[in-house]
This record gives sequence, structure tokens and C-alpha cells, in this order.
Amino acid sequence: MVSYEKKYKYMPEERKVVRKAKVSDIDRIAEIYENIFCAQDRGELNVGWVRGVYPSRETAMQAIELGELFVLEDGGVIAASAKINRTQGEEYSRAKWTVDAPDGQVMVLHTLTVDPALRGKGCGTRFVDFYEKYALENGCPYLRMDTNAINASARRLYAKLGYAEADIVPCNFNGIPGVNLVCLEKTLGK
Repeated sequence: MVSYEKKYKYMPEERKVVRKAKVSDIDRIAEIYENIFCAQDRGELNVGWVRGVYPSRETAMQAIELGELFVLEDGGVIAASAKINRTQGEEYSRAKWTVDAPDGQVMVLHTLTVDPALRGKGCGTRFVDFYEKYALENGCPYLRMDTNAINASARRLYAKLGYAEADIVPCNFNGIPGVNLVCLEKTLGK
């Protein structure tokens, strides 16, 4: 893994732009996944993902084809990605949400990834800010997302951004057995 900071000069906040992903972005998105797996292998972080299972180049390509994958560019270089849609997985139906949100007004953030070389530089925060604005623009004031219970850094970030942990659902998730899925929620403009 080549450090992002060594390859590219870090850009200020106004250079962070979120846009829909294109097929031509797939190599960089897959590289970020691999960088996360390598950082996890080295014990630098623990997201609970499994190489070759989830996430993968194929799952990213499917999301691009559906028009649901977004990327954050930092100075023209893809630094982060996430899938945004209204799809609440089966596991969500088992969660004890504190807000009874109508399905058509719920927007979900899936698989937020940030290149490990950019941790702490505001990419995750900027992406979530985009997600919130996108949700409101699409008539969805109810926000939901999830993370693996062992992903302490994601849990800290989401708490800092005002997301409440509604429930933890034990499950097999995205092909990964034994996940304790933390279901998070936030309501905007209420």
C-alpha cells in the first residue's frame, strides 16, 4: 500500500467533493477496500470485514450499476466511497428502532469506506454531511446506517455526528457470520 499522503498533496475541506461513482472509479474503490483489509491485517483497525467476502469489487460494481455508489474526491483523488439508497436489509426489520419511520422516508448509508491513510482528515464527516443533505433533498428525514460492533472508530464517528445506537442485532451480514450489527438512526429537521 502506497500512502495517500505520499502520493498526493492533502487538500483543504473545500476540495472534498462527493459525486456518483462511475465505472472508471472501480479500480480506486477496490484499492481502498484492499487498503482497509491490509490495515485490518496489521491490527491498525478492526472493521470486521472479510477479504473475498465483503466488500468486494463485485459489490461495488453492482452499486455503481444501480446508481447508488458515491465517492468523495479529495483534490481529484477518490478518498472514500459509500452506497446510499432506501434499502433496509432484513436485519433492520429485527432492530428496535426508537423512531417509527415510514419506509419511503428512510435513507440508508451502507459501507462507508475511507482510505486508511486519510483517517482523521474529515473524509468520513464530509461524506456523512453529504448523505444527510442528499437524504433531505430526496424527501427522507429519517436516516439509518449500521456498523459491526467491533468497529470502534465508526461508532465513535457516528456518535460524534449525532447518530444514536438504536439496537444491536446478532446476524450473518453480507456473508460474514457472527456479526453483532449496530443499527444507528438520526432524524433531520424534526
